[in-house]
Amino acid sequence: MPKRGKKYQESIKLIDRNSLYDPSEAIELMLKTAKANFDETVGLSIRLGVDPRHADQQVRGAMVLPHGTGKTRKVLVFAKGEKVKEAEEAGADYVGLEEYAEKIQKENWFDFDVVVATPDVMNVVGKLGRVLGPKGLMPNPKSGTVSFDIAKAVKEIKAGKIEYRVDKTSIVHVPIGKISFGAEKLLDNFKALMEAIVKARPAAAKGQYLRSVVISSTMGPGIKINPSRVLD
Repeated sequence: MPKRGKKYQESIKLIDRNSLYDPSEAIELMLKTAKANFDETVGLSIRLGVDPRHADQQVRGAMVLPHGTGKTRKVLVFAKGEKVKEAEEAGADYVGLEEYAEKIQKENWFDFDVVVATPDVMNVVGKLGRVLGPKGLMPNPKSGTVSFDIAKAVKEIKAGKIEYRVDKTSIVHVPIGKISFGAEKLLDNFKALMEAIVKARPAAAKGQYLRSVVISSTMGPGIKINPSRVLD
């Protein structure tokens, strides 16, 4: 296991690894432990009491965080006809169809963070499933990235819309902002996300739903949050 740096070692001394902190306390502590010389991303790792191998226990959704993520995301839109202009006016970075599908397939081009498509071009986009799917870039109606309301989809992504999805280890990993946001905005984003996660609880999930919640900055140590206090 690689040896941790001096800054990390200093940060870890500030944390009681056996304690479960209230959300506000955890965020304040996380801000103190973020010692990198860049604006670190703040992320959550939420372990859920679900078995993602079963379709009826999947947890997936999308939402716009109150204060965004602090990251500018490049949006590729697959569309045709009037929807091309609509996407461009909404602020999409790239808009087209066959030319971008070909560019991805032949040039291994991935200079974008999110892919949005209108339903009538999914026959073209579907052929990219093998390359977009593994990267988590395939458009999906459940996340709002397959829609005829292309302007709304693009604007929400630009405003800080995030997607959350439980992975095969039953954990949801989500960014909720930047260190520069400060405690108040990070707490707002945290509460909004946790409300969405709780509402997304599958009916088939049994027992304790929120098993663990950990917050951390890009280079900082994880801080455990009391799962029973996330909506306080």
